[in-house]
Amino acid sequence: MLSIFDEIPARERVIVALDCSRDEALSLSEALRGHATWLKVGMTLYYSCGPSIVSELREKGFKVFLDLKLHDIPHQVRGAAEAAARSGADMLTMHVAGGPEMLEAGRAGAAAGSAERGEDGIVTLGITVLTSMDASALSSVGVPRAPEEQVALLADVAKQAGISGVVASPREAAALRSILGEYAYIVTPGVRPEGSEKGDQSRVSTPSEAFRAGASHIVVGRPITQAKDPVQAFERICGEIA
Repeated sequence: MLSIFDEIPARERVIVALDCSRDEALSLSEALRGHATWLKVGMTLYYSCGPSIVSELREKGFKVFLDLKLHDIPHQVRGAAEAAARSGADMLTMHVAGGPEMLEAGRAGAAAGSAERGEDGIVTLGITVLTSMDASALSSVGVPRAPEEQVALLADVAKQAGISGVVASPREAAALRSILGEYAYIVTPGVRPEGSEKGDQSRVSTPSEAFRAGASHIVVGRPITQAKDPVQAFERICGEIA
């Protein structure tokens, strides 16, 4: 199924994950300036630096995917989402497992934070099943369904809550595109270029496979950030997709 993202250049759909120290993140951002559009700030970097790292990366001209995976009572998630949007985040994650009320609160908070900074809104994404988890891992926490079944169930919850899209592995992207439609964001971590190590990921795919399946954006970390030449690695991935 086609999506509105299919005509967007690859370099605007590859999100580079900065799961590292502040100094390394700023060094990588300088190197990738003029090449990458999106950078991901996850828990490691955010908890070390706080909201200032979002502002710094935005000032360099990047869009920031703030991947904090919010999961709490609706009141707390609303406040956290509002603060995240106010800090300059362009994309924010929260766990779908928190339920529809929590997702709706997060969406409202994000909209309010964006309005405070004079913008229309940020992309709100629901975390479905972490790409490090397989059927055995789900079973160990009481989920009897296979990963793809659990992802589909949670994606429908996210859709009903009115958020922008979901995060899931590339292996579920095609099914998600059918469930969520052409306008939904489907962001896929667990993406590894040909020949890369899987690391701690279980459900992986190559960049081109992820986009063919229906992903709107992919997240790539170590294959770029730990490469001898991160810019060359980024450009190689964009070239592979093209």
